[in-house]
Amino acid sequence: MFDQTPEQGRPGRAPSINVLGGALQPCSIDPVTGFYRDGCCNTGREDVGLHTVCVVMTAAFLAFSKAQGNDLSTPMPQYGFAGLKPGDRWCLCASRWKEALEAGAAPQVVLEATHAVTLHVVSLDELKKYAVRLQ
Repeated sequence: MFDQTPEQGRPGRAPSINVLGGALQPCSIDPVTGFYRDGCCNTGREDVGLHTVCVVMTAAFLAFSKAQGNDLSTPMPQYGFAGLKPGDRWCLCASRWKEALEAGAAPQVVLEATHAVTLHVVSLDELKKYAVRLQ
């Protein structure tokens, strides 16, 4: 799943390829997202949660996530986290997206900014049903 050799000086990082087979596009820089806080849903060995699905937050998903014990809407200034609101894009864990899908609360997905590793957890057909275009 992850390179055994350094890719552009980044050992253990998966190649930056999206679920459509193209170059991984940025998800968000405001708020800044991604496991590596590089604005992209890049992943690597350190990212055990696979923060690889670029989503557009909805009120329904934020409520679902909070009910599951992951409050993404409450600001935590001590960590430089302003809290997310509907309309924000964010790199979400693939397993959390799948869990939300099964609960009827899946947020929309930006396919061009969703990492290909996501396909180990969720099918492309499922992702396409929730696809939105980058703006």
